[in-house]
Amino acid sequence: MKAISQPDNAAALPPAWASHPRDTVAVALRDLAAHEEITVGKTCLRLREPIAAGHKFALRDHCAGDAVLRYGERIGFASEAIRAGAHVHSHNLSTALRGEVDYGDYEHIAGQDALASLDSWYGYARPDGRFATRNEIWILPTVGCVTPLVEMVAREANDLHRNAVDAVVGFGHPHGCSQLGDDLDGTRDLLAALCDNPNAGGVVLVGLGCESNQLDALIDRVPERSRYKLRAMLAQDPGDERECLMGLIGELAEELAPSSRTKAPASALTVGLKCGGSDALSGLTANPLLGRFSDRLGQSGGKLILTEIPEIFGAENALIARAVTVDVHARATGLLNRFKRYFLDQGQPVSENPSPGNIAGGITTLEEKSLGAVQKGGDVPLVDVIDYGGQATLPGLTLLEAPGNDAVSSTALAAAGATLILFTTGRGTPLGFPVPTVKVASNARLAREKSGWIDFDASRMLNAGDETTTHDFADYLLKVASGQQTRAEHSGQRVIAIWKRGVTL
Repeated sequence: MKAISQPDNAAALPPAWASHPRDTVAVALRDLAAHEEITVGKTCLRLREPIAAGHKFALRDHCAGDAVLRYGERIGFASEAIRAGAHVHSHNLSTALRGEVDYGDYEHIAGQDALASLDSWYGYARPDGRFATRNEIWILPTVGCVTPLVEMVAREANDLHRNAVDAVVGFGHPHGCSQLGDDLDGTRDLLAALCDNPNAGGVVLVGLGCESNQLDALIDRVPERSRYKLRAMLAQDPGDERECLMGLIGELAEELAPSSRTKAPASALTVGLKCGGSDALSGLTANPLLGRFSDRLGQSGGKLILTEIPEIFGAENALIARAVTVDVHARATGLLNRFKRYFLDQGQPVSENPSPGNIAGGITTLEEKSLGAVQKGGDVPLVDVIDYGGQATLPGLTLLEAPGNDAVSSTALAAAGATLILFTTGRGTPLGFPVPTVKVASNARLAREKSGWIDFDASRMLNAGDETTTHDFADYLLKVASGQQTRAEHSGQRVIAIWKRGVTL
């Protein structure tokens, strides 16, 4: 086994960690040697083999078929007998997920305890009453054919107008042509929703002219409240397309230049929640940290958006129990089963989710990954369920239809109205998305070695304590919302990706 995420401060930490008194496995917080004596809670045992940091070992004997518990919940079944002190992973632990589920009748669980409200922040007030964390010009192509033009001109315009707006960014993509029906509608809806994001103070839509995703049809999908900030051009029209595009950007920059930040309440924040490249510590540090922030933002009247539907499979019961109405419960369970059917109709098992990186980091089954991932939403009441390309409109937690893919789901969060994305990771990624994307490392080694990627080290949760780390994290996020750049913004690594679900002509 290769050690993936051994903390730098391993000597100051206990050797292993169990998340819940019911757990039948513990996670190694440092590389553990064969025959080493380990104490976890009231359990003392001798390891039967080496255990790499981030990997699991059994706290008691399991017979084949026994449930294996982590986070106090089942993460699968023992596929063979497992002795106490043995390594628990893909060779002896199998998923219990099979397909669609009858979730039963609606039973609401009471909401969160009263928490301290978040402080105010400084954002850009928009005419419709919303607040933005950035004042930017976005250039969006209707079709992939003009993506190179959009990205080239955006880089030039960003240098030219850097003192007038926070940034000029071109978001290329390969879609918009050779698409049919619902697949084309999905591309159009996603782009129209991005136009509505408050962080886009101005938007230039760039078409080619002959594509399926016609410019006029796209503009018709943009919410009325955001059409005032649109400019549009077709590259096939006569004249110099580059000069025309630069002129439209210049007009918007001149209009937006007088904008300044003003004090905004925490309730004006809309935050997207995302995890990618998880490891076994993600569910112990980074995701619980996001959950604690989510609880405070929810208490303050803010909006939170949770997506990555496949990464809810196996951990959905606690989430859907927080649905505020029978209708929200029905729509949430319907979305979960519809997404499972999407997998099954393609001949794929619903449990096929942990990536090679996840597995190398110690995550074995989708249930284990999901139970760690859903902690990002804390205990915030589930108030709404929206389709891909839809908008989050209610205070509380909204469930958004989108897959687990980092770029696709993060783009969907921005399209749903998120003005800040919190992205936890145990293995790291340099990628950022349309709105400020805060990378939260689950372990100290990643935070140190990839300081150009990582914005906050959540490994402090294991030694600095929940309250101190949560306070520092919230303080940092309000600074980002008020203008402090994330690592991805600083390096210019920002992209969009569109979920393509249909045939290509």
